[in-house]
Amino acid sequence: MPAIEANLRPWLERLLRDTGPLDFYDAHTHIGSNDPDGYKQTLEELIAALGPDVRRAVVFPMHEPDGYAAANDAVLAAAAAQPERLVAFCRVSPHDSPLVEARRALDAGARGIKLHPRAERFGMDEPVVAELVALAHERRLPVLIHAGRGIPALGQNTMRLAERFADATLILAHGAISDLAWLWRVLPSHTNVLIDTSWWNPVDLVALFALCPPANVVWASDSPYGRPLVSAVWALRCALQAGCTRAQLRGIAGGTIERVLRGEPPEDLGPPPGAPRAPLDLLLERVVTNLCGAFARLAARTDPTESVVLARLACAVGADGPLAQVHAAVLEQLDRCEGELAPTPAGLPLPTATRYLVHALCVARTPDVPLPELPEAPAPTRGEAES
Repeated sequence: MPAIEANLRPWLERLLRDTGPLDFYDAHTHIGSNDPDGYKQTLEELIAALGPDVRRAVVFPMHEPDGYAAANDAVLAAAAAQPERLVAFCRVSPHDSPLVEARRALDAGARGIKLHPRAERFGMDEPVVAELVALAHERRLPVLIHAGRGIPALGQNTMRLAERFADATLILAHGAISDLAWLWRVLPSHTNVLIDTSWWNPVDLVALFALCPPANVVWASDSPYGRPLVSAVWALRCALQAGCTRAQLRGIAGGTIERVLRGEPPEDLGPPPGAPRAPLDLLLERVVTNLCGAFARLAARTDPTESVVLARLACAVGADGPLAQVHAAVLEQLDRCEGELAPTPAGLPLPTATRYLVHALCVARTPDVPLPELPEAPAPTRGEAES
C-alpha cells in the first residue's frame, strides 16, 4: 500500500464511524499509457488502487493522441475481465469519426461516453457534440465531460443539451469548477446533470456540497491522478463540513451513479445544506490561503517553500490556542509532505508527496469534522514553527 494511503486509512475509518458504511462507486477512473501528461495506469494498477474500499468504478481511456479505437477496446476488455469491479465508458474525439466509434464501442458493451474538451480542443456547442448526446439520450446513457481547468465555461451549452436530450445524463467532472459559480442555482430543475467530485481544492468542494442538490453530486477520484482512498477522505470531510446527512452521503458515494448506470433517475436526496451559518475561522483561513499558494507554486513547477513556511507559521497558535488540534494535524501532514518531497518523477507535473500538502489543506478547511487519533507529539511552539 502506498504511504499516503497507509497514512490516510485511519482518517477514512474515523469518518465512517460517523457516516456509517458507504458503498463507494468511483464515477471517474482511467487506464492507458500514452497520455502526453506522463501519467499511466494499467488494469492491475487500477484494481489495486480501488483496493477493498471501492466496490466498483467507471473506467475509460486516458488521452490517446493517435485515436481511441484500440484504447476503447482495451477498456472494454478490462471491464470484461473484472465485471464485478469495472464498468466501461468509451472515449471519443469529435474530430475523428466520433459517432461511428461511439456506436461501435457502445454496441460492444460500453455503458457511457467520455468527452474531453481540453485534450481534444472542442466546444460543447459543436454540432457533433449534440449528435453524441442524442445518441446517449437514445440509449439512456451518461456522458462524462471534462469541466476542470484549461477550458472556458461550458455550462450553458451543457444545460441546453440536457434540456434537449432529457434521457441522457451529463456528468460534469472535476467539481464543474468552470461553471460552479452559477450552476448550483439551476441544478434543482436539471436532474440529468450531475457533478463529479474529482478535484483537489477543498474550498471548491465545500461550496459544491453546500450549494448543489446532493442528488446532482457523485463521488469520483480521477485515478490515477487521484487515489481512490485519498479522494474518499477529502470528499467525505468536505461533505461533512458542508453539512450533508448520512442518506445524502450514501447517494453521493455510490447510490446515484449506480442508479444512472441502470438507466434510472437519481433518487431525491433532499435540499443542499446551504451556506455555512458560522463564520470561517480566521486563523485557519490564513493556513488555507498559504497552502493554496504552495499548491499553485508546485503546479507551476516552482519552489513552494516560502508558502509552506508561511502556512507553518500560521499554525503556531500554541497548545492552548483555538483549534490547536486541527493546526497540529495540519503540521503533521506538512511534515510528511516535506519528508517525502522527492524530485518530481520524470514526465509528471507534480511530486507524489503533493497529496500530503493537499490533505493538510483539506484538514484546515474542514475544522468541524472529527480527526482520527493522531500520534502523540508535543504541540508546536511559536519558536519551533519559526525555525
